[in-house]
Amino acid sequence: MPRFGHTILYVEDLDVSVTFYRDVVGLTYRFTEAGYAEFDTGPTRFALFERRRATWLTGQEVSPGPAGEVVFLVDDVDALAADLRMRGVVMRSAPTDRPWGHRTLHIADPDGFVVEFAQVIPRIRQRRSRTAE
Repeated sequence: MPRFGHTILYVEDLDVSVTFYRDVVGLTYRFTEAGYAEFDTGPTRFALFERRRATWLTGQEVSPGPAGEVVFLVDDVDALAADLRMRGVVMRSAPTDRPWGHRTLHIADPDGFVVEFAQVIPRIRQRRSRTAE
């Protein structure tokens, strides 16, 4: 079975994106080398790669984002929201309780990727168990 290793976002301006993920999101920056920047996120890795270099890696042009979202777990979404507001960060959605057991808020990174911060809360809606047919 495959194991999740890391996420790489293809970005337009590596320096701007490193600053965003280090200073706004709060990730611990590890290094930059040859158009690739990496952050410490515990047992997995989160990285950025210059879009202009993506053809070398993927064999074809990579379209600009956004094509999804990146989710970071936090202890207190409301405290984070207050801090982001004080720093002038525009939120796409204010803290909201979700039925699947997260309190979330959303912002956008410099390339338009959606960044979600999620706090685990009690589930409102329970999952239905799958039954054998």
